[in-house]
Amino acid sequence: MAYSVEIDRKWQKIWEETKLYKFNPDNVDKKLYCLEMFPYPSGAKLHIGHWYNYGPTDSWARMKRMQGYEVFHPMGFDAFGLPAENYAIKTGIHPYDSTMENIRTMERQLREMGVTFDWDYEIITCLPEYYKWTQWIFLKLYEAGLAYRKKAPVNWCPSCQTVLANEQVIDGRCERCGTEVTKKELTQWFFKITAYAEELLEKLDDLDWPEKTKMMQRNWIGKSEGAEIEFKIDGKDLSFRVFTTRADTLFGATYVVLAPEHELVDWITTDEYRDAVEEYKEYAKKQSEIERLSTEKEKTGVFTGAYAIHPLTGEKLPIWIADYVLVTYGTGCVMGVPGHDERDYEFATKYNLPIKRVIKGVGDVDDSLPFVEYGILVNSGEFTGMTSEEARVKIVEKLKAEGKAEFKVNYRMRDWLVSRQRYWGAPIPIIHCERCGIVPVPEEDLPVLLPYDVEFEPTGESPLKKHAGFMNVTCPKCGGPALRDPDTLDTFVDSSWYYLRYPDNKNDKEPFNKEWINKMLPVDKYVGGAEHATMHLLYSRFITKVLRDLGYLNFDEPFLSLVHQGTILGPDGSRMSKSRGNVISPDDYIKQYGSDVFRLYLMFGFSYSEGGPWSDEGIRAIARFVNRVERFIEKFIETKQNPGKTKEEMGDAEKELNYVRHYTIKHVTLDADKFEFNTAIARIMELVNALYKYENEVEVKNMKFYEDVVRDFVKILAPFAPHFSEEMWERLGYEYSVFNQKWPEWDEKALEREMVEIAIQVNGKVRSKAQVPSNATDEELKQIALSDERVKSYLDGKEIKKVIIVKNRLVNIVVN
Repeated sequence: MAYSVEIDRKWQKIWEETKLYKFNPDNVDKKLYCLEMFPYPSGAKLHIGHWYNYGPTDSWARMKRMQGYEVFHPMGFDAFGLPAENYAIKTGIHPYDSTMENIRTMERQLREMGVTFDWDYEIITCLPEYYKWTQWIFLKLYEAGLAYRKKAPVNWCPSCQTVLANEQVIDGRCERCGTEVTKKELTQWFFKITAYAEELLEKLDDLDWPEKTKMMQRNWIGKSEGAEIEFKIDGKDLSFRVFTTRADTLFGATYVVLAPEHELVDWITTDEYRDAVEEYKEYAKKQSEIERLSTEKEKTGVFTGAYAIHPLTGEKLPIWIADYVLVTYGTGCVMGVPGHDERDYEFATKYNLPIKRVIKGVGDVDDSLPFVEYGILVNSGEFTGMTSEEARVKIVEKLKAEGKAEFKVNYRMRDWLVSRQRYWGAPIPIIHCERCGIVPVPEEDLPVLLPYDVEFEPTGESPLKKHAGFMNVTCPKCGGPALRDPDTLDTFVDSSWYYLRYPDNKNDKEPFNKEWINKMLPVDKYVGGAEHATMHLLYSRFITKVLRDLGYLNFDEPFLSLVHQGTILGPDGSRMSKSRGNVISPDDYIKQYGSDVFRLYLMFGFSYSEGGPWSDEGIRAIARFVNRVERFIEKFIETKQNPGKTKEEMGDAEKELNYVRHYTIKHVTLDADKFEFNTAIARIMELVNALYKYENEVEVKNMKFYEDVVRDFVKILAPFAPHFSEEMWERLGYEYSVFNQKWPEWDEKALEREMVEIAIQVNGKVRSKAQVPSNATDEELKQIALSDERVKSYLDGKEIKKVIIVKNRLVNIVVN
């Protein structure tokens, strides 16, 4: 029977019945925790992005299992949050019902992928047995002073009718629906992630993560070392502080700017300027943070009529308000140094404010204003002649001695806003009592259940507020009437700790057993999208560190090694979307070719971390490759049954095949370990070519050796084409299962021969690499390049103009 979906179903049933992938806790000393970011069940089906995340990662996990690891590979669903609620609003189906229905569909589809998930460890974040412990984590942060409530200007999506964290605003728009985000003053719950800013920064260096992701987190945390300097307000017993990293430019300050929302603005504005200030405050309120910080946006502001006293010279500096200063960043006040800052120069030029030079360039540099580099101080009193580096310390030391300044480290990162005015989330376990104030729900009363009978259409207020049965409660402290907190938790709180719940998902006494979780964690390999760099990945690191400091964990980081998958584009090279009509449905291709062909194409057709455009011809080529392997196995079985004359010695043909065998084992092992699946599969294809060559060209075969090579071949193919390989293994008459076999090891001695690696290019772009004898002729190199499986797809339908050969380095095929 040729490979098909029927083969998939056959082996999935056998794997299920024999519990092939059950994790054995007794082997925890060999554990390898492999985890993909769990899906939102907000759509009805798995799309190609899910496949691209789970299929190749599963192949890596299968290889690791064959290498002797006890692989822990769980799966669950990130089931709360806006996607599910918006889907429910659109369809009129209750979020619980639609979510659970979608989960059932996705579970079936995930099983049909043939992935090695151990479903005994499944978690679903919208079920009380999970969110009870999400609420418990909230209470632990509250007890530790790391969860707090305050009034703050927040990002508000008018369409979703909810608050968004800073990280959920992309280019001034809601990441979910694309609506322009506005500002609103609301009392909200925050987690104090800023308390861990320094450690979140420091520990990044130790992680095996993509450098780009680490850089994104560094930039998001945004550490600045400088000083806070106090400015007194002329004629009033008031002052404010500015944060600066360039105290060396202080003598160049000619004005100061406050954020329009700063509490001092109302106190200091004079009657003459009050109307203009109020009008400007209303204008600033309509701007998003992104717009206000944009370097392209023209700088605007208004004078308050008040003056500040320069802390060193005693000069009076005009106080302005401008929207480029944010009350949430630094102190909400900045000093204007137009001679040495481009933004301040632009502002001062526009409003005709004085511009002073206080830094001169060193050597042959263009130091025309605004000069923003370090240099030598001029027009700076006793500090004139000092270098910027020296003066930025000396000036602060002088002011510090006078009680007017202190050295300070600032972080760009803000605290994590965790409350949402939406229905579909974990209720915040807090009670508000008129007599007692904020009262945490006692642990024994968890979970605070999310009621089913709620009108969840968004109105701008928390839907739970309108549910009297939920809201009205007895205060656990005084016994008087009280109200529950009507908000729900951001779904990122649910996913900030889910990796800790998987290994102990049925524990109803605690979120996890401390002793057990410290053996199972951290996660060894984590795979998911790069778009989570400054949200989920940062939040998970924070929660891990908090739980460590509270005594529940003994490790610092949740994910030791991180891999990001790329994006599969439509055949037209654009992002897939229904409106473009370029969406690829995995189900259609799997029905036609079987899941292993689909999986193999995802791994061979793309560089895993980059992705690229889908190609129907590409998947057809993989289907032909699988058929070719099946024909070879049938041919080998025939040869084995009727071997004719055989031999035992290792002749040249055997040595050549043995070389390719060990070369393949080595490079498949090393490449697949780094998630470089495309080159790993290219090596397997080369081994298939070598096996066919031995089968067809060698009359007297060493059958024992030949069979050993075929066995190794099926073993190394198995992780990448699991159902198909099980079928071939069975047809070869071997004992179930191929996945209980030991992963082959390469022998360096078999690789000792005069070989070099060359690059194979098409029109100057590297499309493959190949090992070739160092004494190969140009004609031999040309044939090797033209027959390379990875290169063929780039040559289809094209005319070869010429082949350029650079000995022992490259072959470049020029096509029209």
